[in-house]
Amino acid sequence: MKLKSRLCILLFISLLALGGCNTGDASKESEASVNGGEKSESDTREITYLGETYTVPDDVERIVITGAMEAMEDAMALDVEPVGAITLGGEFPEVFKESMGQAESIGEKQEPNFEKILQLKPDVILGTTKFPEEVVSKLEQIAPTILVSHISTDWEDNLLLMGALDGKEKEAETLLSDYGQLVDTAKADLAEDFEDKTVVAIRVRAGKMFIYPEDVFFNPILYSELELNAPEAVKKAKAQEEISIEQLAEMNPDYIFMQVQQTGTQENEQAFEQLKQNSIIQNIDAFKEEQVYVNIVDSLLEGGSAFSKSEFVKALESN
Repeated sequence: MKLKSRLCILLFISLLALGGCNTGDASKESEASVNGGEKSESDTREITYLGETYTVPDDVERIVITGAMEAMEDAMALDVEPVGAITLGGEFPEVFKESMGQAESIGEKQEPNFEKILQLKPDVILGTTKFPEEVVSKLEQIAPTILVSHISTDWEDNLLLMGALDGKEKEAETLLSDYGQLVDTAKADLAEDFEDKTVVAIRVRAGKMFIYPEDVFFNPILYSELELNAPEAVKKAKAQEEISIEQLAEMNPDYIFMQVQQTGTQENEQAFEQLKQNSIIQNIDAFKEEQVYVNIVDSLLEGGSAFSKSEFVKALESN
């Protein structure tokens, strides 16, 4: 009897040990399914951008950029490589080519390829505030979508957003600080040259000339940060506004920064060459004094990003 009792006790202890091992293995398998498999709803975090709160994965590894050239520039500035991004004529423009790395084309600036975006399985999609509601709705069905502002004065928030998504908040803060110092230096250096002078930034698109409000394009650099004088037409502009040769003559600016977009068709370059031959244009002070600066930065830069702004201010000083 004593022997049987001892055997029963040993058998019971063995069963308990075996059960404990199975429980531990099950626990490990359960943990692996959470951490190594599909992300659960708890693997998310919230990001606040321009007053809106967005829920995104904890680890954002696959970013798609569509429509927002500002986001393309921020990705370049922070060395963030998206899995998909905007192309021009099916290719990444030269200014973005190296920084885009292995990214794939997801369509043109205003024509996102929804099927391709879906195939890339993005964690987050960065669109643009210029997109119509029907485009935004389709993007939101694919992945969390954040519309990046095209207003130049939102450039700091745009940069910090990219930093927050990719875990590069410190790098973004450093870029902001460096730019502040750059502007302070430029402002002191250029004060005498631009004193009492009128300055305008113009973009040539589709063979036409356009000006922008004071908070769009490169204008915040000129009028807010460097405190240069804006023409009345710029002060009154509410959005991108086409101007005629006669309207430009009426402004009669002392300095013109002309961005002639190079799209590969030569249309804009030819339009600008014809513009220069016009007798009215030749009597504008900026043209007479040879103070028209063409594409002092890459013609595709939007003006409202840390990269654009830094490049523009550096070019101002060097010119």
